[in-house]
Amino acid sequence: MKLYQFSGILLFSLVVVAFTSTSFVKKGKPAEIQWLTFEEAVALNKTEPKKIFIDVYTDWCGWCKVMDKNTFKNPYIAEYIIKNYHAVKLDAEQKGEIEFQGNTFKFVARGKKGYHELAAALLNGKLSFPTVVFLDEQFRMIQPVPGYQKPENLAPMLQYFAEDLHTSISWEDFQKNYTSPFKK
Repeated sequence: MKLYQFSGILLFSLVVVAFTSTSFVKKGKPAEIQWLTFEEAVALNKTEPKKIFIDVYTDWCGWCKVMDKNTFKNPYIAEYIIKNYHAVKLDAEQKGEIEFQGNTFKFVARGKKGYHELAAALLNGKLSFPTVVFLDEQFRMIQPVPGYQKPENLAPMLQYFAEDLHTSISWEDFQKNYTSPFKK
């Protein structure tokens, strides 16, 4: 009888240890994009050159909020951006001035709202939100891409520009051979 009691206590102890040890193990937290200001990206790029990914948004833009929640929180998208880009959030209606390459970009009042000159410059004057903008390591324009982007739509763009494929292959040819990390 004592053997059964000992076995029961041992089994119970093993179950408790196994349960408590797994409950205290930290599970891998998904990568989260640490958004920079434009000025922070410029400064960081001096010591750690990378392409620049800019999310141009406004506070009132519903699709911008959906993209923040669904696209930028997607683990694959977040990790790819972190690895290959300096990620910038640019409020297209921010009031503060931005100094860049000898120019001062300011807020321009228009009616009750207005726009920031840097946002207008990056979007080629077409203020559409959300828009993501890709710049090279020297802050030269690669491509602005307007509209809400689902993770499966943004993923090939991220690779196409990060790997400089846009300099050697057409977007159409790239898409033909692209293997999506998202299952269909």
